[in-house]
Amino acid sequence: MSESGQENAKAQKKELKKHKKREKKLKKWEKQKRLLFPADKKGRHMIRSQNFVASILHPFHAFLYPYKRYGNKKVGVGAYIFVGNHYSDFDIFFPKYATREGIHFIAKQSILEAPVLGYLGRKWGTLGAMRDGSDVRLMIDAMKILKNGEKIAMYPEGTRNKVSDEEFLPFHGGAAMLAIKTKTPIIPVVICNRPRLFRRTHVVYGEPVELSEYYDRKLTPDDYAEADEKLKNIMYDIRARHRAMLASKKKKGKSECKSS
Repeated sequence: MSESGQENAKAQKKELKKHKKREKKLKKWEKQKRLLFPADKKGRHMIRSQNFVASILHPFHAFLYPYKRYGNKKVGVGAYIFVGNHYSDFDIFFPKYATREGIHFIAKQSILEAPVLGYLGRKWGTLGAMRDGSDVRLMIDAMKILKNGEKIAMYPEGTRNKVSDEEFLPFHGGAAMLAIKTKTPIIPVVICNRPRLFRRTHVVYGEPVELSEYYDRKLTPDDYAEADEKLKNIMYDIRARHRAMLASKKKKGKSECKSS
């Protein structure tokens, strides 16, 4: 065999070994995955280890990146979809602070393949989104979760917004479609200013949004895009009203100081 032939054989053998190792990992991860959690006597779908980890990390989060929450801060029992804008890795805590029930997060598939986060994510029913957009399985699993009365959190921007403090990144489709197909209310979670070390962040939880005007209709991709755009505008409006409220309070405080 020529030298080039030997090199090709070695490369093929190496690739085959890599493929078998990958297949073994996938089987192991599949066994670790959990999708649905049963309801307790109060109708709550609890993920107790998720609550435990959140309670441990909360003091560090609150110290490093202090925040103040406004609006619909306590979400009741039943299926809801939390939809938020995305600045940092700490954003995942804000939906969790609104409920003691378990939350199924939608995250990049690569996170589910990480050593520690991946293990926790698989145990907590986190859904992995593929980069190539082939998310049919994800949508089917998400619909099963919601029909079981559980909660999902997703970030339609798809990645952390490092570009602008004013404009959201373009929304990827999925949030509105999921809400419409399962007739599930959406809880907007709007981070009104970029989280910065030791500076307070304002987070507003909107009232449940039901896209009921789209229910029980045969919808086109344009209809779903329109619904996603409507959701984005609702989130912009929540942020604008909150900023206006803060500006009004600040102005009122200054006028009171002058009069005194």
